[in-house]
Amino acid sequence: MHEHPYGILSLLPPVAAILLAITTRRVVFSLASGVFLGAVILADGNVWRAIPSVLEDHLWTNLIDPAHLRVFAFTAMMGAMVGVIHRCGGMLGLVILLSPLARGRRSGQLTAWLLGMVVFFDDYANTLLLGTTLRPMADRLRISREKLAYLVDSTAAPVAGLALVSTWVAGEIGFIRSGFAGLESEAVQVDAFRVFVATIPYRFYVLWCLILVPLVALLGRELGPMWRAEQRAAAHRPPDMESKLDVQGRSSEPVAPGGWDQAVLPVLVVIVVTGILLITTGRQALRDEAAEPAAQLASSAGLTVTHMGDTPAPTTMGEPNWMDSFAAGDSYLALLYGSLAGLVFAFLWGRLRGAMPAEELRIAGMYGAKQMLPALIILWLAWTLSGMTDQEGLGTAIYLGQILEGRITAAWLPTTVFLLASLVAFATGTSWGTMGILMPLVVRIAWQMLEAQGRPVDPYDPLLLAAIGSVLAGAIFGDHCSPLSDTTILSSHASGCDHVQHVRTQVPYALLGAGAAILFGTLPVGYGISPWLLPPLAVAAMAAFLLLFGRRVDAGIA
Repeated sequence: MHEHPYGILSLLPPVAAILLAITTRRVVFSLASGVFLGAVILADGNVWRAIPSVLEDHLWTNLIDPAHLRVFAFTAMMGAMVGVIHRCGGMLGLVILLSPLARGRRSGQLTAWLLGMVVFFDDYANTLLLGTTLRPMADRLRISREKLAYLVDSTAAPVAGLALVSTWVAGEIGFIRSGFAGLESEAVQVDAFRVFVATIPYRFYVLWCLILVPLVALLGRELGPMWRAEQRAAAHRPPDMESKLDVQGRSSEPVAPGGWDQAVLPVLVVIVVTGILLITTGRQALRDEAAEPAAQLASSAGLTVTHMGDTPAPTTMGEPNWMDSFAAGDSYLALLYGSLAGLVFAFLWGRLRGAMPAEELRIAGMYGAKQMLPALIILWLAWTLSGMTDQEGLGTAIYLGQILEGRITAAWLPTTVFLLASLVAFATGTSWGTMGILMPLVVRIAWQMLEAQGRPVDPYDPLLLAAIGSVLAGAIFGDHCSPLSDTTILSSHASGCDHVQHVRTQVPYALLGAGAAILFGTLPVGYGISPWLLPPLAVAAMAAFLLLFGRRVDAGIA
């Protein structure tokens, strides 16, 4: 074993960031401290040399990276589009359209779950829009505010984290990309977007959480404190609190009664434009890849080859199909211009429908974009810290691989990662910060474990995908249980529920989903079982638990 150049010092920046985040609950400060500590170590302890280095060599370099700039722009424009949709009353119109579906307690909960699946493009939009607009329906159907907060919270981050078009996707892709960027092997060619899609079957807590919500509604069984809250609501006693304001004291009601089309059409524009650009750029990339060997052969023979766009080169592979083109597409470019198209359409449609003046729409868009700023700062700092710990920097993963060798088996890696991500997210209250801190380390450790098995490593190896998926899922589970989480706070306030009550009533369901995620998710896939075999087992286990330990509410459920 070669002696590591930095040894235990290579662990200090990420460990310091995690510990500071746990103790101070300030993720930006913690990540910035980790970045500065890493710069000091790389500067051999010279603080004065580390200061310009952290500004120029690390922070500035990561800020101006073209891929990072596209992520920043996409996230800001999606936030602006959400702001415009909300202020035009688009979500309110959608809720009004679907409200006839809610005729009883069961159908009311299923309607809230369905609307949560529809608002997939942003978790803040989900919590604020649905929590506010569904309160009258919940009161009419005698659904407790605690249950409404659970429905809203459980379809916010899980849906946004899985959606291919959301304010989360670019960040998650960026975290994955930063993890693969520092790998030693030069032969590794990884499309972070394709890896992101491939991890979806391995994000067990997120999937089981989304299944558990309708399961609870259909079975009519409640756990622990939620049963008492539902009993109170069924007896038509008043809720714990009635709030018309969000956490910033701003009215969360839309200023114009918009139609459902003002919410649906801009999102459809984003999806269509993004999909077209992914297929278009992917098809061109595959054509260029197929033409490169022919061009090299012709060049060595002294022949002239025309450009692919002028004369299509013959190929035995034929025209790339749309699925291959979609996977090979430039995801950063597609997401950027898809979000731009959606924002422009939302603005123009609001003006054409006469929802409000252009100045009001501009202010709404700027406010929505501003709400994305904290997430962008976290992402920027996480990228910077990741770059410091890569192979060309501190080599943190190499050192971790050395000390973990023989202490943890590859089969237990997904479960260990899930528990670690859950702990960090619970203590810090942020899923984004957890992903940013852990993802680069987990990708590199998993890669080294697979290399140690003495076989070629596939970037889409099930164990590697399970480890990445465990970071994404564990971060959301810890976030769900944390009273410090922004989405947890927003869910309780928007739903008119006492915050402590929301946490107490939601935790049993989150723990049920997490237990199923380990027993029927991370542990089986660690031992080579296909994730596609696990959903029926997980659903059966959760249903059995609810039937055995859940209690029926006295009121009838329709």
